[in-house]
Amino acid sequence: MNPFALSVTDLEKRARAVRRRIVLLNANSPAGGHTGADLSQVEILTALYFRILNCSPQLINSDERDIYIQSKGHAVGGYYCVLAEAGFIPVEWLPTYQHADSHLPGHPVKHKTPGVELNTGALGHGLPVAVGIALAAKRNNSQRRVFVVTGDGELAEGSNWEAALVAAHYQLDNLIIINDKNNLQLAGSTKDILNTDPLDEKWRAFGMEVTECRGNDMADVVATLEGLQPHGKPHVVIANTTKGAGISFIQGRAEWHHRIPKGDEIELALEELKDE
Repeated sequence: MNPFALSVTDLEKRARAVRRRIVLLNANSPAGGHTGADLSQVEILTALYFRILNCSPQLINSDERDIYIQSKGHAVGGYYCVLAEAGFIPVEWLPTYQHADSHLPGHPVKHKTPGVELNTGALGHGLPVAVGIALAAKRNNSQRRVFVVTGDGELAEGSNWEAALVAAHYQLDNLIIINDKNNLQLAGSTKDILNTDPLDEKWRAFGMEVTECRGNDMADVVATLEGLQPHGKPHVVIANTTKGAGISFIQGRAEWHHRIPKGDEIELALEELKDE
């Protein structure tokens, strides 16, 4: 059971705090960042770490803990901010993001950052490993669940679909795949670069149980994740999000895939993210 189990209202407050941390973390990075991708996944990660996951800093070595894998490893800045909020890493580490010898490199690295379960960065690696962990849990009669967040552009990698075939074949209903479907990637619109729609039909054709939610609506994210039940099929949640969600001059703009806030943009962003 999650030790936080926050209410939706408290989760929304926590999400705003995470977004403020994302702004400052990226603004202080000497090597850039992925501000838009960090922001689109905030509600998903906040709901997972503060309500859904059976995992905490105290349980990080438990064989029964739930596993979270950040397959879209470039969005690690937001991941670090959630880990800091949840107590897995010191908040004082956040200003060191991508600095020399930092515990917080530009992609998740297990041996550097407490709470990180898998090194990711090259897209398409997270889901195959998640399938292996979920299969091992099934064979060990473990209650462990495995959650993995992928980007929608990441689904151009064929390794995801090979993994999906295996997951469905072994009826891994302890596996929850969350697509952060923000419709943008490095070079522009996902639809224009390599269209994966209709995404729901593709996942179902591969044997998945598919649910959709509004991925930046905390109440909908929580209701969707809590409503998942084991029925002999892996779960896919298509979370329809907005890249850069929460900051008006960032959201929905492809150039913020690599851009970081500078100058007056930092204060403007923090002003928008003040607690209501």
